[in-house]
Amino acid sequence: MGLIGEVLMLPFAPVRGSAWAVRQVLREAERIYYDPATVRAELARLEERLEAGEITEEEFDRTEDELLDRLEIALRSGDTTGNGTGR
Repeated sequence: MGLIGEVLMLPFAPVRGSAWAVRQVLREAERIYYDPATVRAELARLEERLEAGEITEEEFDRTEDELLDRLEIALRSGDTTGNGTGR
C-alpha cells in the first residue's frame, strides 16, 4: 500500500489496532485453555470436588469427558510444552 493509501486508511488505525489487540487476547486465552498443565490441574480439582461431595457422579463424568477432549486436542496439536508455560 502506498503513501496515499496509508493516509486514506489513517482514520481506521484505532479500529485496526483494536482488532489486533483482540486477536492477541484470544490467542493467549486459547493457549491457556488448551495447555495440558492447565487441563490436568482442572482434572485434579474436579476429582477433589467429587470426593468432597460437591458434584454428582454424572456431573463429574460429563466434565471429565470435556476436559479429556481438551487435553487430547492440546496433545495432538503439539503447540504446548505441557508444563504450564505454553509455547
